[in-house]
Amino acid sequence: MTLKSLAQTIADRKEADPDSSWTAKLLAQGPEKCAEKFGEEAVEAIIEAVKGDRKKLTAEAADAMYHLLVMCAARDVTLDDIEAELAQRNAQSGIAEKASR
Repeated sequence: MTLKSLAQTIADRKEADPDSSWTAKLLAQGPEKCAEKFGEEAVEAIIEAVKGDRKKLTAEAADAMYHLLVMCAARDVTLDDIEAELAQRNAQSGIAEKASR
């Protein structure tokens, strides 16, 4: 599964019955719950990164990416929006971009 196909699946689940889909259930609980779940998964990924377990980090990173996309979908931010932002940032160095904030 690519990030593009994952993002599309998440978008499709926005209209699904919450009893039929974990994603639909998360989205039905609102943006705050989606953000909470992303935070939990991000922390779990950080823990595995510190521990150095490559396999567990890979699994937790996948969970975090899924929950990041769900959280964004809950606020109508799409993968295309994120990719456009990244493309815009690619036009300048990271140091210059940080300085402009």
